[in-house]
Amino acid sequence: MAFVDISYKGSPLTVHKAVTSPRFGDKTVLVTDTWDYVDLWLRRSHQSEARFYWQQSRSFYAATKELPRTAAPLTAYYCFLNAVKAMLIAKGVAFNDQHGVSGYTIKDRTSLSNEKVRFKGGGILPALATCLGEPAIAVDYSLGDLLYNLPYIHRAYDLTFESSIELFIPVTNPKVVRRDKEAWFTAELSGKYATEKTILKLPAGYERSPSDDGRFLIRRKKRFKWEPQKRTASIARYCTYHQSLRAQIHYICGPQRLWYIKRGGNIPAIIARSPMTIAFAAMHRLSEMSRYNPDRLARHFECQHNWLLSEFIETAPMQFIDEISSEMTGREFMQPGRASRR
Repeated sequence: MAFVDISYKGSPLTVHKAVTSPRFGDKTVLVTDTWDYVDLWLRRSHQSEARFYWQQSRSFYAATKELPRTAAPLTAYYCFLNAVKAMLIAKGVAFNDQHGVSGYTIKDRTSLSNEKVRFKGGGILPALATCLGEPAIAVDYSLGDLLYNLPYIHRAYDLTFESSIELFIPVTNPKVVRRDKEAWFTAELSGKYATEKTILKLPAGYERSPSDDGRFLIRRKKRFKWEPQKRTASIARYCTYHQSLRAQIHYICGPQRLWYIKRGGNIPAIIARSPMTIAFAAMHRLSEMSRYNPDRLARHFECQHNWLLSEFIETAPMQFIDEISSEMTGREFMQPGRASRR
């Protein structure tokens, strides 16, 4: 028996933007931005405290759009901070008011590798990490490595540092299939990525999948049990499978669904964390410089990585809020066609 697609609530079962508590089978919410939807969702859920922080986040988001790039990281970070607080409160996750992250500079040369970010063991960032299934431990990263691990600015990173190794491989038609009661994730590679060399770059636990129609398919070796007559238990098993899958599969928000698999291999700069925790930490470091060392931040914008920083400051807030909105509500959000044509 060849493998067949799994259908759930009338649609193919696939990956979901939400890492925790995804609402598989629900209709995608078409909205220009998610602020109003989430605000109403919190209101209906009687989450007044979370709604306060969500509205604060929205105000900081609006301010970020109006500020110059040397000042924007400060309000962007507080946008992130308040959005995470709203999500944690709405999901009933305990946290203390410490930020859980700090930064420092080594050496005198203005370089992204000399800007260090320290994840702490307690506070808001560790609470976010724990919520997403990541370790909440004290560890240091460079700002450069953090930016390297964000899919939505990876092209800018590659163009800035041309010797860097490409981390994100685009995949299309991601879905879950089964043979009898055994189910697994599969997706398609196309163009220059549809080669055996790409298979060698995939994270551990992936392989090429047989195909009768000439498509270049990959699949995850790990399986889970899907029983068509026991859909509630089956979807619960997929939720567990999906959370570990989403540690490797990431998306870029926009008018289309763009999914990427993060490569494996022995690359020291790879950070096994969610883009949410990575962006939170990176924006915190930039906000520290914006507040306490604006001259140093200005020097970063005089270096070769100035465009990379500009891209991060410009695009990260929209991506971050899309991700947090999905985590909070379990829904997926997409821009309507009219928004993409503006």
